[in-house]
Amino acid sequence: MLPKDITDKLLNATPQDVALVEKAYYFAEGAHKEHKRNSGEPYFVHLYETAKTLAELGMSATTVAAGLLHDSIEDAGVTPETIEKEFGKDILFIVDGVTKLGHVRYRGSDRHNESLRKLFVAMSKDIRVLIVKLADRLHNMRTLSYVPKEKQERIARETMEVYVPIAYRLGIRKLHRELEDLCFPFIDPEAHRETESLLKRKRKEMEESLEKFLRNLKKTLGTSGITQIKTDYRIKGLFSLYRKLRRKKEIENIYDILALRVVVPTVGDCYRALGAIHSTWRPLPGRIKDFIAFPKPNGYRAIHTTVFTGDRNIVEIQIKTEEMHRESEYGIASHLRYKAKIAGRTLPLPGLDWIKRLITPQPIQHGATKEDGVEDVPNWIRDLVDYQKHESDGEDEWGDQIKSDFFSHRIFVFTPEGDVIDLPIDSTPIDFAYAIHSEIGGHISGARINGKMISLGTTLHNGDIVEIVTKKNAKPSSKWLEYAKTASARRKIRSAIQENNNHYKK
Repeated sequence: MLPKDITDKLLNATPQDVALVEKAYYFAEGAHKEHKRNSGEPYFVHLYETAKTLAELGMSATTVAAGLLHDSIEDAGVTPETIEKEFGKDILFIVDGVTKLGHVRYRGSDRHNESLRKLFVAMSKDIRVLIVKLADRLHNMRTLSYVPKEKQERIARETMEVYVPIAYRLGIRKLHRELEDLCFPFIDPEAHRETESLLKRKRKEMEESLEKFLRNLKKTLGTSGITQIKTDYRIKGLFSLYRKLRRKKEIENIYDILALRVVVPTVGDCYRALGAIHSTWRPLPGRIKDFIAFPKPNGYRAIHTTVFTGDRNIVEIQIKTEEMHRESEYGIASHLRYKAKIAGRTLPLPGLDWIKRLITPQPIQHGATKEDGVEDVPNWIRDLVDYQKHESDGEDEWGDQIKSDFFSHRIFVFTPEGDVIDLPIDSTPIDFAYAIHSEIGGHISGARINGKMISLGTTLHNGDIVEIVTKKNAKPSSKWLEYAKTASARRKIRSAIQENNNHYKK
């Protein structure tokens, strides 16, 4: 292992960046020289792999150095004062944040939920703490087979329930997919073996057909004047395939086991490519998804279409630009590396001010939550931070609420203006209204879905356009508690009912 293996992955690194990472590398190597992991290898290998992942994600030299040092206080007895003296306040803040996340072990629901609270507080203060923790967890999962068997399933479930959804919602698919697949064999070994066998058989069938189709696709796009293209394909993750098999029952009903990626220079080329493909191959009805016009709430953008290839096969094609592809793999991390260049000036990518505020080192106002001026943080991150401030009826309920509201399957519905609102599955217009604003939620008098008036208890579905009708004198009732799916909405309804009751008593 050489520091060069990490520093070579830093983008546009200055000599100062390289020097900082090298200093952290040798400091951590010395601090952990006596330590071994369960596998028998030097403990420093874990720090090296964590830092390498952070560099591959495009994180700054500061964050990569913090990745190398993240266990120095906890496991090597290095004092915070030493870290600050040698590496500065910013690195100390990240290292200290990761250290605090490791203090509470996940044994029993109370401690598990306390760890979640710490995680969300850390995320609200500086997202880099969370990304270091994700990289740390990735290497721990890669080496989980060396952990005592009685701990393996617990760690895998904790990773699947907490870290996998967070990586997904931050758009870091590179981490999300691998973490998911690393958890699967420890959570359900039999299902893992069966799914692996099915995928192996199906993949062999499809790869031969795919090569021929790819050659024809390139010719078709070239004839249409789209010559600057990159193509490859991705194989569906094992756990993702297993989850889809549970819904679709038969593997023949799953069309995105192998998905072709077509990367073109511009957004206009994405739509031209779609037109060229549809003029040559018949698209499968209902399978055209425009995530460029309507990005997923985690930032994912692309056009997806599924076509009949002409040789009795069906294939999904994902069309995107290079920038969209980077974002789809690295999510929030990609916005540290890449800037939009407009008129010779380098500007943050549009609509991503909240990322800049969370990641860019502040004049150590670490802890700046929305009350301190971070207004542009997405609702789901704001709500996670708010959750840790509220006491629920019990710790088990609090943990269940978190899983239900933030880590369940999601639906994407629209306001009449076309804004995307991201909600848990089975949500109702009441959840939708409260997700927009408490004032709107507190004064609902009716709702329209796709132009039709409906009951407030109606279940919303992907793609619905929802319009909320409000009246000043409308107030929450106990019936709303039955309709609301999200704990956040229920909490606000209960609070309003209590406030109204107190008012009448006066």
